[in-house]
Amino acid sequence: MIPFRFPHPLVLLVGFILLATVLSYVLPAGVFERRPDAATGREVVVPGSYHHVAATPVSPLQALVDIPKGMADAASVIFLIFLAGGAFTVVDQTGALRRGVDWLVGQFEGHEKWVIPIISLLFATMGALENMQEEIIPLVPVLLVLMRRLGYPVLTAAAVSLGAAAVGAAFSPMNPFQVVIAQKLAQVPVFSGAGFRLVFLAAALVLWIGGTMRYAARHRVAPEVFDNEVIATNATARHGLVLLLLLLTFALFTYGILKLGWDFEQMGALFFVLGVLAGLIGGLGLNGTAEGFVTGFRDMAFSAMLIGFARAIFVVLDQGHIVDTIVSGMSAPLAHLPVALSALGMMGVHTALHLPVPSVSGQAVLTMPILTPLSDLLGLPRQVTILAYQYGAGLCELVTPTNGALMAIVAACGVRFDQWWKFVLPLYLALLALGAVAVMVGIAIGLQ
Repeated sequence: MIPFRFPHPLVLLVGFILLATVLSYVLPAGVFERRPDAATGREVVVPGSYHHVAATPVSPLQALVDIPKGMADAASVIFLIFLAGGAFTVVDQTGALRRGVDWLVGQFEGHEKWVIPIISLLFATMGALENMQEEIIPLVPVLLVLMRRLGYPVLTAAAVSLGAAAVGAAFSPMNPFQVVIAQKLAQVPVFSGAGFRLVFLAAALVLWIGGTMRYAARHRVAPEVFDNEVIATNATARHGLVLLLLLLTFALFTYGILKLGWDFEQMGALFFVLGVLAGLIGGLGLNGTAEGFVTGFRDMAFSAMLIGFARAIFVVLDQGHIVDTIVSGMSAPLAHLPVALSALGMMGVHTALHLPVPSVSGQAVLTMPILTPLSDLLGLPRQVTILAYQYGAGLCELVTPTNGALMAIVAACGVRFDQWWKFVLPLYLALLALGAVAVMVGIAIGLQ
């Protein structure tokens, strides 16, 4: 008997593209009417407006064309990955990055286990504040160097970064791309229920960080040792300047995201400047810096391409006009369930919908105008309806292959997706159960 082997990430994504193509022939085409929403500045669906339209099945040839279309749609993210990957390769080739990591490890000598909660809380905070995901990809090389130096498995780099950020985002009281949009669409006060959410955010982070620390401890290996003699010989003020430049870049990166509203193009430009300056300050020269960028481009190519393939799945579904059909078909049965079961059913619907609709903000815009009137008819508090969306869609970011950022980060860490699933599924189910408890408590206390 041939043992089952989990599909390669590229095979998995192409399989979903083919499945979406088949569904465009099987499911009836239909759309909701949409109207501009002043509160969010987005187009939202009109409840009860779903209607069938002429079938637009996606041909196999068109599905193949949608792969480069998906890459074009995700171009800003893809080029950010290339530029940031090149920049960090240049920084690493100066020797400054490893020297900095060596110094950091020395500060935690005997207390290495605290590195995981500290970094996890940092990324969870960024997730809660601005739904950080794709922005994590450029930071993976630094995290990998740190985890290897500590002797922790490389999977830990994904867990403390994207994993913690996704948990922070899903349970956040203020995430502008999840809870704030949903609250505006549901017409409840923005940031209302923040105290309630903070309690369950704390519990969720305890679960996630505890699981990550347990995994890291069980799979710890001999720490990677750098050639300290070479580092010491070549250590000059150059290394200090490169590390200072790196810290300034991180500070500007965070400020640009939170205060200046930077998009991926501005982030990519920042990392390009980092790479050039680091190469020149670190003594690589123009040619050495260029070669470092090329090496980084090559190393990050696979991770970058996964983003485009993941985006192509939605492109196919959208061209087949079946996204709204899926939403309508899943939400209709909820009207016939008791209040508590309807709330839990909403969590299930949001979980299932996040596969074809991988954008959490896009999912809110698509579903909240439909589910809010339904929750009023059922006597379900609107705040609880938002919780069901947050936990169902937000936690799905940890497991769904259509999350391009997840696929890219796991690939950049050199981890097979089945390895990631084996690690994350128990924690995901525990977090989902915690979310269900929060929804039930919200119903019990009439959360407003």
